[in-house]
Amino acid sequence: MKQKTPFHVVYEDNHLIIVNKSAGILVHEDITKDKTLEDYIKEYLKDKYNKAGDVFLGTIHRLDRPVSGLVVFAKTSKALTRMNELFRKRNVQKTYWAITFKKPAKNSGRLVHWLKKDTVANKVTAYDTEVQDSQKAELDYRYLGNINKYHLIEVSPITGRPHQIRVQLASIGCTIKGDVKYGSPKANHDASINLHARRIYFIHPVKNEPIICKAPVPEQPFWEEFLELDDEEIKVENLGFIH
Repeated sequence: MKQKTPFHVVYEDNHLIIVNKSAGILVHEDITKDKTLEDYIKEYLKDKYNKAGDVFLGTIHRLDRPVSGLVVFAKTSKALTRMNELFRKRNVQKTYWAITFKKPAKNSGRLVHWLKKDTVANKVTAYDTEVQDSQKAELDYRYLGNINKYHLIEVSPITGRPHQIRVQLASIGCTIKGDVKYGSPKANHDASINLHARRIYFIHPVKNEPIICKAPVPEQPFWEEFLELDDEEIKVENLGFIH
């Protein structure tokens, strides 16, 4: 039986490829040496374009292994350099969906913390004030609604810190379903967490035209129940950048 591909292509041109990653797949190699999303996409490109040699693929950003959703890769060195600059200047707007056990006290707001990572435990701690070796983390959130005992929160990170959304939401009592590392009472059966990179918007670094992609939620009845709560119409002209 042919193995199910752990990603779906959402957008592709000569410069970029944007995919919807399945939960459970590493984006970039780590100590486990498990097959990565990079490996799968290189195989896809090599097969699609009948390339005899190595395939160039530049990793621009990452998602945690148990997280699903949009990941952008560069197919050329020029696109990689320019996309890295867009991310550095925060000229990329990313939106995530998180399913939590509790509703935030306010329906919308901005969270600001200082995060410090324990590299041995691969866990991040959030502080309300700056501590030694910490990094400032900011995100905006909006409460979308609830189904049964679970709540859907839309998150727009301003900074891009490791485990940022997971630990910042947990810090206000809104632990993400399945995320035992940050307080979920139990894991999801497939080891995923209910955090999904839902949308991304930026100006194409080569074509200079707006790119907006939206990733379908994982094909699971639980996730699909929450689609009715997404009533926002996406209008590119209303999407601003953070400077």
